[in-house]
Amino acid sequence: MNGIQKEGVEGLFDRRMRILFFWVPVFLFIIGTDAAAAEGRYRFGVEVEGGAFWFSENDVQIPGDSGTRFSLLDLTGRGPNAYFRLSGSWDLNPRHGFAVTIAPLQAKGTGTLSQTVMFADQNFAPGVSTEGTYKFNTYRATYRYTFFDRKDWRLRIGATGLVRDAKIELKQGNTSAQKENIGFAPLLHLDAEYRLSRSTALIADFDGLAVPQGRAIDLALKINHDLTDRWSLGLGYRTLEGGSDNDNVYSFAWLHFVFLSLGFKF
Repeated sequence: MNGIQKEGVEGLFDRRMRILFFWVPVFLFIIGTDAAAAEGRYRFGVEVEGGAFWFSENDVQIPGDSGTRFSLLDLTGRGPNAYFRLSGSWDLNPRHGFAVTIAPLQAKGTGTLSQTVMFADQNFAPGVSTEGTYKFNTYRATYRYTFFDRKDWRLRIGATGLVRDAKIELKQGNTSAQKENIGFAPLLHLDAEYRLSRSTALIADFDGLAVPQGRAIDLALKINHDLTDRWSLGLGYRTLEGGSDNDNVYSFAWLHFVFLSLGFKF
């Protein structure tokens, strides 16, 4: 009897949770749709960004307490390298919104080291052809709150959860070593939009945070022009800087991007 009662209570709880998880998003979706329709706004957006990037710094020491510090640019070069990123946005209502971003990035090249390098417990000789790979893929989810929206200005603040998939690898003849890292980092999000006209705006977008063990800064500035009420075209500059400094890893890079973006709202 107790088992039957327990199963009944658990079953009721499961049904209520299923109802809750189904109807709450539907309810929020309807509210957001009504609010957007009332104001003539589009709630969803997708944007593709692509262009070229260069390095001004990419210093590595692995392990961070006993490896040899060297510039990975001796192998990969400074660039340019092609890249793209894909993002999507959802404005729940005029104040609250969400965004997701997929940003793969990789540079690879062959050069020679200027000194003997101990990297990831392997020794690499100077003056010998060596292949280097730098990968820093990121996946981000952002919540943002519009705290100022008047006349030509819109200002938003929020938080971004970043998942990184990073790798640094060296290959020299039959010797190879790599350091991979998959981790999570919380970042502060800020963005600002200033409308120059009904169809053209200046946009600044920032994700970043600094702690004693390292930092991450991603800042973009672009001019965006509405081709139609749904399509937009952007031209901008982005800088990405940061890294980690601990016993396991010392890695700091500074990258610069020039890009075009194409956006669609629906």
